[in-house]
Amino acid sequence: MQLNYESSIPLHVQLKGIIEKQIAEGELTGQIPTERNFMEDYNVSRSTVREAINLLVREGVLEKRHGSGTFVSIKPIHQWLGNLTSTTEMIRQMGKKPGAKLIDHYKMTPEAYIQEKAGFSDAFFIKRIRYADDIPIGVECHYYPIDIGEAIAKYDLDDTTLYEIEENELGILFAEASQVIGNGIIPDEEAVHLSIPQMSHVLTAERIIKDHEGSTVEFEKAYYRSDMFNFQMNLSRKFG
Repeated sequence: MQLNYESSIPLHVQLKGIIEKQIAEGELTGQIPTERNFMEDYNVSRSTVREAINLLVREGVLEKRHGSGTFVSIKPIHQWLGNLTSTTEMIRQMGKKPGAKLIDHYKMTPEAYIQEKAGFSDAFFIKRIRYADDIPIGVECHYYPIDIGEAIAKYDLDDTTLYEIEENELGILFAEASQVIGNGIIPDEEAVHLSIPQMSHVLTAERIIKDHEGSTVEFEKAYYRSDMFNFQMNLSRKFG
């Protein structure tokens, strides 16, 4: 990614955005390149580099260590986001063996509520049962843009982590996520999947994941048995 010298956006602001993106994608970790490296790579003055870095230092994205240099002070987004959203990892943290079983997948038009949340009118739907020690503890309903969903569906969706497919196989980089956890009555169909009585109260979770362009790459609606499942979140400072 290069600077646009004809843009009305100041060069130091452009450079700041480039550095942020490199940190978010994991390209920059630990100590960042020297001012001279940035000057040579982007053909800018030392003052431009310093302004960009100072902005990131003030925002807490970078930190200056006396006598050592300037370092990334937060983890790349895609690293902590994986921990935040991976049901597989949370089940492991509970000391249980994770598992998954595909129920169905197809193209569909989601209800208006989901269209508004996700930002797309047509979706590729993937529904799975999640297991802990071979006991069904949750039902996860995933809604993807058609192209992403069709690409994911080419893989074996039993006993696999969907987020690993998205990141490792499809090269999708997560940049932003929001999650709402609540309590509600499970739909009858999902109660059957979890072998629990109808009208049971369960944990509900809605998750929206977006890429660097602000486009939704996944909307998820999930139901989990509250007597067998808990959420653990590892959080990191968000920059923007």
